[in-house]
Amino acid sequence: MENKKFKSQLGFILVSAGCAIGIGNVWKFPYITGVYGGGVFVLFYLLFLVLMGIPVLSMELAVGRASRKSAVGGYKTLEKPGSKWHVHGWFAIAGCYLLMMYYTTVSGWMLLYFVKFLTGTFTGMASENIPNVFFSMLGNPGEMAIAMIFTVVAGFLVCSFELQSGLERVTKVIMTGLLILIIALAINSFTLPGAGKGLAFYLLPDFNRAVEAGIFKVIMGAMNQAFFTLSLGVAAMEIFGSYMSKENTLVKEASIITGLDTFVALFSGLIIFPAIFSYGISPAQGPSLIFITLPNVFVNMAGGRIWGTLFFLFMSFASFTTVIAVFENIIATSCDNWGWSRKKAALINCAFILVASLPCVFGYNIWSNLHIIGNRDVLDSEDFIVSNLLLPIGSLIYLLFCTCKWGWGFDKYLEEANTGKGLKISPKLGIYFKFILPVLLLVILVVGLIPAK
Repeated sequence: MENKKFKSQLGFILVSAGCAIGIGNVWKFPYITGVYGGGVFVLFYLLFLVLMGIPVLSMELAVGRASRKSAVGGYKTLEKPGSKWHVHGWFAIAGCYLLMMYYTTVSGWMLLYFVKFLTGTFTGMASENIPNVFFSMLGNPGEMAIAMIFTVVAGFLVCSFELQSGLERVTKVIMTGLLILIIALAINSFTLPGAGKGLAFYLLPDFNRAVEAGIFKVIMGAMNQAFFTLSLGVAAMEIFGSYMSKENTLVKEASIITGLDTFVALFSGLIIFPAIFSYGISPAQGPSLIFITLPNVFVNMAGGRIWGTLFFLFMSFASFTTVIAVFENIIATSCDNWGWSRKKAALINCAFILVASLPCVFGYNIWSNLHIIGNRDVLDSEDFIVSNLLLPIGSLIYLLFCTCKWGWGFDKYLEEANTGKGLKISPKLGIYFKFILPVLLLVILVVGLIPAK
């Protein structure tokens, strides 16, 4: 019988943080910080992590720890007889599948760029040719499919072993490597000429820049990033709550996970902004920052091939920790609901994800004319459903389940959350949890559905 508990507290923290740490931290956070003017955006981001991220994360962990079950079973264990909260569990798992149908492709991009820098593809390349590498990769379904298949198979292979010998052991190694890499890369960026200007843009709040970017957009952007960075709403965190001990309060655990997640996001900025300012590049590059702008910086940097290789190794680590964490949730749900063994669940789900991920791979080449939602391609359509619908709606349902009398109830949530050593939630915060926090989540949901101009 498998031991469904982490071997150590460190294992729980690193695996949970690994789930939260991903492309959103190391790709989206730096470019969106640049678009929204730097320091002021970072301040609002940190504020919303405390106001929203930690409370909602503690709720998802509470459902897992109190029930000792995955998504559907967690609700069934805690809900009142005859109620249907557990239906959301199936939507949460659908969200995990859908997330992996495109996330594995983007994770493959990071892997391919690591290989390209390692093998010298960019060495001596003229600046005007660097964007062609990215567009050539998108136009090559074979190359992208190989990277996606490697990511999926490696992820399920790790998760096919028992929790402690598979996911926990591998995540400890990868997360340790990730943290070492990020510090080394940041130190290198600090030594670049003109790095101080990048650090000032990033860390010193300038409200004039924030007003130019649109202060409402800056606030909403920070709220969105703070919420989405923790992967809340699709039971990806709940499963790790079901494996954790009751030694510490959930606010303490959620704060440590959020702290590690924030550390990686902030250090990504410390790597990127000194580098781009050193080479006179605008910080407001948008999504092209990672795959077009930064390779241009590395090509012109002393030892750029080495630093580019290390950077995309770091990116690969960050994305892979999320992949294996979400795969763990998918496997645990299959075992809980259908009685499969871990290896059977890994094999069947691996086959399904491999096939289901192909439309995203083909969406940039042989199916490039396929637009599913509005004018969005396959990847953007899948991301829209997960990010704009399933994550905010799922988080709102967890919140209501933990706070309203028709669900689990605020008192029971509070009792579970405050079990253990560490910071406890005051009952006086009930008004904030029941009435203000749901409004903030509704704002995220509504703003996410408004078409971008």
